[in-house]
Amino acid sequence: MNIERFIAFRLIRGKTGNQNKLSGPLYRISILAIALSVAVMIISLAVLDGFQHEITNKVIGFGAHIQLTKYDNNNSFEPQPISVNPNYIKQINQIEGVSKTSLYAIKAGIMKAEAEMEGVILKGVGPGFEGTFFKQNMVAGKLFNTNSKSKNDSILISKRIASKFNFKVNDKVIVYFIQNPARVRKFIISGIYNTGLEDFDNKYLLCDVRHIQKLNNWDSTQFAGIEVAINDFKKLDLITSQINEIIPTEWLASSIKEQFPQLFDWLRLQDINVQVIIILMTLVAIVNMVTALIILILENTRLIGILKALGMSNFQLQKLFLYQVGVIVGKGLLYGNISALTLCFLQSKFHLVKLDEASYYISHVPIQLNLWLIIIINLTTFLVCTIALLVPSRLVTKISPIKAIRYN
Repeated sequence: MNIERFIAFRLIRGKTGNQNKLSGPLYRISILAIALSVAVMIISLAVLDGFQHEITNKVIGFGAHIQLTKYDNNNSFEPQPISVNPNYIKQINQIEGVSKTSLYAIKAGIMKAEAEMEGVILKGVGPGFEGTFFKQNMVAGKLFNTNSKSKNDSILISKRIASKFNFKVNDKVIVYFIQNPARVRKFIISGIYNTGLEDFDNKYLLCDVRHIQKLNNWDSTQFAGIEVAINDFKKLDLITSQINEIIPTEWLASSIKEQFPQLFDWLRLQDINVQVIIILMTLVAIVNMVTALIILILENTRLIGILKALGMSNFQLQKLFLYQVGVIVGKGLLYGNISALTLCFLQSKFHLVKLDEASYYISHVPIQLNLWLIIIINLTTFLVCTIALLVPSRLVTKISPIKAIRYN
């Protein structure tokens, strides 16, 4: 029989129902503190991962992971075209990690309806464009057929633009293009989307790429660029570098992080915030457990003296008290995990906590649970608390059996 564990559990059972001694309430407070610390850490990481996942997916939905364009210092919305050779597409698709490629073109224009006018950017898409992102964010209508053999006059607009002009599905839209000579095109609204990304929703329309090609007097092989989607976001920089090695020197492959550095800097800033929260919560747990251990030792001074007189070693006494705090930490971890996972499930299912979409790019607090991170949090918390308690547990070695027995 493990005598230290046996005595530790007997003491714990006595303390849970003991309201008179300090260790009774302290036992429950310590469990609560550990539970709160762990719950806050799990929820913080789940929210951080949720933000990074949702916002990254939204930005990628508009422009893919990597864009190939003509190398040009001009950042206008009238880029120089690239002539796309099928061999380049084939080489890119053969790179490990590339899932698909699609061709696109963009052109600035002015939308007009009665007395209202708005500057917009038309993004032309064609074969290879799946539009899964826009289908998921559709609020009315549907995405037009991007694989039709004939030029499609349908257009996709955002909810913000539709509200401003009071447009509905199947309404006609007139867009003017300032060029020489000036041109005008009529489109029919096939669908209305809403992503929550204000910078995009305020100006982007989707149409058939052949409209852009004709407006720019491009042939069927000329496009503004190529969009490349990959399977693993962690390999983004590596695949971008590999693509730059095989494309013509006048082309440039840029990752989504390079195109929107301010957005990804903001996401990295959230990493720092969560790291600070985790460090603070860990310190709270350590301080709480050290305080609890010291009080447990002081309250059981007479018991320590008796056990020493009966021949129990200092090491065994240390184990006895470490067993007690181990149970406290274990119960705190259990209750903390249950609380955190329950709250995360409720938020993920019912979106109880709302956000200002204009400021946070999403209408509710997103949740993304990572099983391995949860396991790491639990193991790290348990190990850090246990190691931190080794020093204060040596208090038992300073207690004299004679003085301890007389202690009251």
